[in-house]
Amino acid sequence: MTGVLAIETATDACSVALAVGDVCNTRHQVAPRQHSQLIFSMLSELLPTGNLVEQGVEVIAYGCGPGSFTGLRIAASAVQGLAYSSNLPVVAVSTLAIMAQTALRSGVVGSDHHVLCTLDARINEVYGAVYVFEDGRAVLSDGPWVCSPSELAPAGEQTLMAVGSGGFFLDQFPPSLQSRIQFCDTALVPAAQDLVPLALQKFRNGDVQEPRNVQPVYLRDEISWKKLAEQGKRP
Repeated sequence: MTGVLAIETATDACSVALAVGDVCNTRHQVAPRQHSQLIFSMLSELLPTGNLVEQGVEVIAYGCGPGSFTGLRIAASAVQGLAYSSNLPVVAVSTLAIMAQTALRSGVVGSDHHVLCTLDARINEVYGAVYVFEDGRAVLSDGPWVCSPSELAPAGEQTLMAVGSGGFFLDQFPPSLQSRIQFCDTALVPAAQDLVPLALQKFRNGDVQEPRNVQPVYLRDEISWKKLAEQGKRP
């Protein structure tokens, strides 16, 4: 079985997993704004020799967002450095997909559910996407989006199980969406161990990155943020 080092820091959780063979060791802590202090100690605990290849790692996977700007940069920087030093390929996985996978593993949702994964995107917006499960793995069904809570409108009429911090805005969701939501868990955060099955699928399909191409996904890059060149000179 392919050895995977997985890193997810896009939310309040700092999470690292090392999966080699049938063994998956994890370090996971919900610690807002402490990721930069935690991540390297977690990596040192899981990889005491510092040699990824010797310890069975064949691919490095990371949660590429959307999520916290700082958290995403921490993961990307760590992954890029590790990939360059170890000459290993990299796999990027949506943080929203990892959330759906965490919800399934922890029993919050079932394999037959449609899962609305949301994150608080600040400035009164939410990130969101809907996932279903195929062969036990989260598969994108609709989205992703970044929008105001009142504009969140997944297609279809299926009952939804909602997870993630975007659920704090539930009372601002359109009434038609509120009526579809059967359950809402605002405390759920993605865990790196749930990145592993999604990363393995992408790795087997050849969907990998070279270290120089590692970068987070900022939905606002295309939707609401202007590039620096478009902003003009500051006064």
